[in-house]
Amino acid sequence: MAIAHQPDNSKNVEFIYPLSPLQQGMLFHTLYDSKSRMYFQQLTCSLDGHLNVSAFEQAWTKVVERHTVLRTVFVWEKRNKPLQIVCKSVNLPWIHYDWRLLSPVEQQDHLEAFLQLDRDQGFELNQAPLMRYTIIHKANNQYQFIWSYHHILIDGWSLPNIFQEVFAFYNALIENDNLYLKTPRPYRDYITWLQKQDTSKAEIFWQQQLKDFTAPTPLIVDKPLKNQERHSSYNKQEIYLSEQTTAALNSFARQHQLTLNNLVQGAYGLLLSRYSGEADVVFGATVSGRPPALAGVESMVGLFINTLPVRVSITDDTELLPWLKNLQVQQLECEQYSYSPLVDIHSWSEVPRGLPLFESIVVFENYPLNASLQQQIANLDVFDIQSIERTNYPLTVIVVPGSQLSLNINYDTSRFDYDAITRMLGHFQTLLEGIVTHSKQPISQLPLLTASEQKQLL
Repeated sequence: MAIAHQPDNSKNVEFIYPLSPLQQGMLFHTLYDSKSRMYFQQLTCSLDGHLNVSAFEQAWTKVVERHTVLRTVFVWEKRNKPLQIVCKSVNLPWIHYDWRLLSPVEQQDHLEAFLQLDRDQGFELNQAPLMRYTIIHKANNQYQFIWSYHHILIDGWSLPNIFQEVFAFYNALIENDNLYLKTPRPYRDYITWLQKQDTSKAEIFWQQQLKDFTAPTPLIVDKPLKNQERHSSYNKQEIYLSEQTTAALNSFARQHQLTLNNLVQGAYGLLLSRYSGEADVVFGATVSGRPPALAGVESMVGLFINTLPVRVSITDDTELLPWLKNLQVQQLECEQYSYSPLVDIHSWSEVPRGLPLFESIVVFENYPLNASLQQQIANLDVFDIQSIERTNYPLTVIVVPGSQLSLNINYDTSRFDYDAITRMLGHFQTLLEGIVTHSKQPISQLPLLTASEQKQLL
């Protein structure tokens, strides 16, 4: 598998500027545990129809030319602080396979082997570009597309913008039209905005928010970490709530001026409390981190997300609805300081630096990636969109809205058994359902056990 490396040439440098706090964190974890391929992203989808491969590649080239962050590399050696360098131009590496003579079973085996090999190869963060593309020809009008990239460049909220532009350019190239798109605001403007923020107010807020919280919430269902499992693997489990349950959750949120994300965070806070036996728990939540004060931020491409602590206090006689409302207010207050680096928040808390602030995070993916990929494209249908990634947390909960709410858990296999995660997903679902059906009862009355577990107890 060939990779196009950009030569070390100062004439190819367009901009140099510092990293955002989350970029610094990702750089640290990537270098600290390089074998884990942490924050290596793979987005795959199936393309059906007449794919003009040349136009598809040209469309991606045009998008990379438009967004500076997609031409960025990182340098850190012999420097007080790491820097990101934007290259004026990069050569995008494309890999092509023709598997039309293979059976469907052989194609699947080859695909799984390729995806693993691709992950094992990873990226050198000081060599551009930090992405590569693969097109696999599976049948006459069937293709598999794989885009591999490092998370340090972009977040999930950037993906719809990127794919909308790719397919807009693709359609224009197919129809031999000239396409004009407004020049996007560069990522460096966000870095400049970050450097102007007053951290003193944020420090006061987070100190108050985390006052008297001194140790991370234990994940009771995990197993003891063995020394030989230093480089552990990650696994993923996923369940879908029924359309009826999903509709009921959405209706409940609208009726009480809440959001689906509020319900998800409330249910997960309750789950942690029940599992740990603690009435005061903290977990992480990923926020979009796009400041409304930065004009044009909604169309910018880059890494804006941040992970912030969510503190949930629970008492047996607390009524559900007022508790959820309070959680919503807390969420809105935290968003005012969503630019705060997590490493700083940790230092402002009473949790010792040698311990993590939290060991699990909740990601609510409310960006319309599927809609962006399934828009009208010339002679092409896009489906079976999947994303493979891993974070530096032992347990990551990913919730994706839709006609059927998707609950995913990515977990460190050295810390959690498969069956424990299966039960956790069942309990998470039960708590979400209980929010709708037991809304007027104290939160202590919300059921945790699934129907099959209740039968076993009886």
